Amino acid sequence: MIRDNEFFKKEIFRLKREKNAIILGHYYISGELQDISDFTGDSLQLSQQAATTQADIIVFLGVYFMAETAKILSPGKKVLIPDPAAGCSLADSCKPDEFSAFIKKHPGHIVVSYVNTSAAIKAMTDIVVTSSNAMKIVNSLPQDQAIIFAPDRNLGNYINSVTGRNMVLYNGACHVHEQFSLEALLTLKTKHPEAIVLAHPECEPPVRMLADYIGSTSALLKYSSQSKDNMFLVATESGILHQMKKARPDAVFIPVPGNDSTCACNDCSYMKLNSIEKLYNSLLNEEFEVQVDNETAEKARHSILRMLTLSE
Repeated sequence: MIRDNEFFKKEIFRLKREKNAIILGHYYISGELQDISDFTGDSLQLSQQAATTQADIIVFLGVYFMAETAKILSPGKKVLIPDPAAGCSLADSCKPDEFSAFIKKHPGHIVVSYVNTSAAIKAMTDIVVTSSNAMKIVNSLPQDQAIIFAPDRNLGNYINSVTGRNMVLYNGACHVHEQFSLEALLTLKTKHPEAIVLAHPECEPPVRMLADYIGSTSALLKYSSQSKDNMFLVATESGILHQMKKARPDAVFIPVPGNDSTCACNDCSYMKLNSIEKLYNSLLNEEFEVQVDNETAEKARHSILRMLTLSE
């Protein structure tokens, strides 16, 4: 039997029907996997889907913290991840014991943590945020409320700069967004002066300073979809270009390279661990199930549900 991509697609659709399964895909996975996902979105959108799905099985095409979040929001569902090695450099930069000590050094602070964290970190958190809703949620808190923001220092710095807050920032970062090459961006701007620069708030300040628009992954997609401009330099994980090109086939999207990139893009190596064959095997064998212990899940669920309520 020839097991090519068409075989895997046919079998995945069959298994989904038989097992009442849903496939949730993040914007940073490959375009091929985005196209066979039942729902594709950013972290907030995928969290909302995970909380409301009627499926018995959730297969999460993303990274591990996302699958954990889905399990926390849908404890009665079986949550699978095709490759358990699909981690996250930002989540890994915030260790539970170190974060607990950090919180103790700042008594009286409410803890606002990015969704890109482990379940253990979410369990220590008062409100979880995503890049889509972080600004809105921080602005909903009293101006005199002391805040710890973790773990992405770049996103926290951006929110401080826009809101005038003085949040205490944990020293974490995303290896993809932190490594965009300022030199390469300047070169691209010189070559394409008419191009609009789109940047994710996790990027470092020099890259953000050159941006015409800063926003979450879904916000960048929406902006480019509605813009009258026809060329964009995109400083976020290159997987989103698949959706941008589908929405605007008439436009040109150029990914901004990373400092250490060997190609003209900047990919998350963890996201790209997902593949159609791994998806098939995970669904067929119901393997690599994600589990979160009850105590941690209950504490983490509270902080995530606060986010979802404040995002309505």
